[in-house]
Amino acid sequence: MNTTLKRSLTLLALAAGAALGGCAGKAAVATLYDFGPPPAPPAAAAPPPALATLVVADATGPAWLDSQRMHYRLLYADAQQSRPYANNRWNSTPLQLLSQRLKSRIAQSGVKVLATTDAAAGVALLRVEVDDFSHNFDSQTQSSGRLNLRASLFRGHRLVDQKTFSRASGAASADAAGGARALAAASDAVAADLLAWLAALPPQKE
Repeated sequence: MNTTLKRSLTLLALAAGAALGGCAGKAAVATLYDFGPPPAPPAAAAPPPALATLVVADATGPAWLDSQRMHYRLLYADAQQSRPYANNRWNSTPLQLLSQRLKSRIAQSGVKVLATTDAAAGVALLRVEVDDFSHNFDSQTQSSGRLNLRASLFRGHRLVDQKTFSRASGAASADAAGGARALAAASDAVAADLLAWLAALPPQKE
């Protein structure tokens, strides 16, 4: 083999190695998910809301829900271990996504939604504490999105009522995309349950 050919082959090998090294060094781009657009309000006329105005505080919860990581549990292997998806994220934290969804659905029902910074004297306050927000696998192919939360309604500094809500929605696929859709559906179902609870509470006395 002549010197020129040997040099060419060496340069090609070095170039190929550099290209492969560059590909290996690139970090995988994370896929971002949210709840998508809120569902349209029902076509049938809904009863008037019991509350004309409501202060809705941002949802609170454990520290692992205050990051953009998507979590899942393998209930068939180890239900006590929460695992993060490697290359999939929420585009905001679950607590922020849930807060915005609840405020949007409450506003859709005809209630004027205020932030805690805009609270006025005598306006009822809704607080939400999230206990679980996970993509749970019952088997390698069957999974669901589960949301558990506790809602408390206050007037002044007095607790009017408190209720725990829990919903699970089956995932169409056993991956992060299926989990995101299932958790969005579970969140909308809990929002509907919460609205029904608020509507059934006694009206505020003047």
